[in-house]
Amino acid sequence: MPSALPPGDPAPADGRLPESALAGAADRPFGVYVHVPFCTVRCGYCDFNTYTATELGEGVTRATYAESAIAEIRQARAVLGDVDRRVDTIFFGGGTPTLLPPADLTAIVASISAEFGLADDVEVTTEANPDSVALWDLEALRHGGFNRLSFGMQSAVPHVLKTLDRTHDPLRVPAVVDWARQAGFDQVSLDLIYGTPGESAADWQESLDAALACRPDHVSAYSLIVEEGTALARRVRRGEMPMTDDDDHADKYLATDAALSAAGLGWYEVSNWSTDVDTRCRHNMLYWQGADWWGVGPGAHSHVGGVRWWNVKHPAAYAERISRGVSPALAREVLDDETRRVERVLLEIRIRDGLSLDLLDDQARALLPDLLARGLIEPNPLEPNPLDPGPLDPGRLVLTLQGRLLADAVVRDLI
Repeated sequence: MPSALPPGDPAPADGRLPESALAGAADRPFGVYVHVPFCTVRCGYCDFNTYTATELGEGVTRATYAESAIAEIRQARAVLGDVDRRVDTIFFGGGTPTLLPPADLTAIVASISAEFGLADDVEVTTEANPDSVALWDLEALRHGGFNRLSFGMQSAVPHVLKTLDRTHDPLRVPAVVDWARQAGFDQVSLDLIYGTPGESAADWQESLDAALACRPDHVSAYSLIVEEGTALARRVRRGEMPMTDDDDHADKYLATDAALSAAGLGWYEVSNWSTDVDTRCRHNMLYWQGADWWGVGPGAHSHVGGVRWWNVKHPAAYAERISRGVSPALAREVLDDETRRVERVLLEIRIRDGLSLDLLDDQARALLPDLLARGLIEPNPLEPNPLDPGPLDPGRLVLTLQGRLLADAVVRDLI
């Protein structure tokens, strides 16, 4: 959840949506994102909307956060009206959601269930730091309806973790994955970051090997981005460490895809791999395919039927609005058809299911022969992919491995 909020039009105090946003809502997938903005330590590379206890100051406490989140869920039910919308996915992100007691997290899930109902195959995920949970926490979460965990492993190399300001012992990762299996979790994902200043190719391979030794169902691997305003950016600017290197990122991405593919995990989004179709992160697929979701919490973003809005950023401001029964939404924008088309191109070209040719204008279509000749796209996979439920629609474009390395450039060409 990025810390900077975009401009937009003022959101109504009651959060009311245009009738056009609600039309056909019952037929669209629907997810709920819950942002938990608390961390014990602020990592130097992070620009998410998160706060340590000292940054929050007096008057804001974790103890009442679940109560505020549940109040917003009730607001969501009122805004969405009587439309029957069972929730397909729930995702707790942060921050570190598991800094809240399991009872608070499961109470929020129970509230979503009470207000909307849950799909029979609902996916309920929480992110967790390896040092923020014990076996009994995971057992309580599983009993309370969670069925998917995403652990912030980031690296298995101590000096890399130190550069990232991560506090966990890398030996803790296999332990928490084992506890998750003991607790009965259906799916376990590991998050990795590559390209940290000072990380060698051997360091990155060590992290990949350590992650795969845990036999995860899903791996997310992202290149480190030095975001303005972060402690890492200030250290780079002062010359205390080098800037990240694009060639290094590319080499490590290729190593990642090779290692994960050899271990039986196939890519389904540029930065995400899974053991099969069923272990993809369905909540993130909602984002990438432009479905509907309600974002709960300070700074959280939502999208319903072409209307996008975002909540006030600071937990104190959020709690104050909730206590008055006012929508925490700060601003919003109603997306026109062209904006929605461009956003679909931006996101859908990144996924294994591909981008529909119907979304491209004439100018973009004229560029396809060149992109194909350069080996950046393919109309169909060159070889069958065992992770796909069936052959791709020939009317869809898919990035090749080289295309994934240059995904941003391909997108710029197409829009």
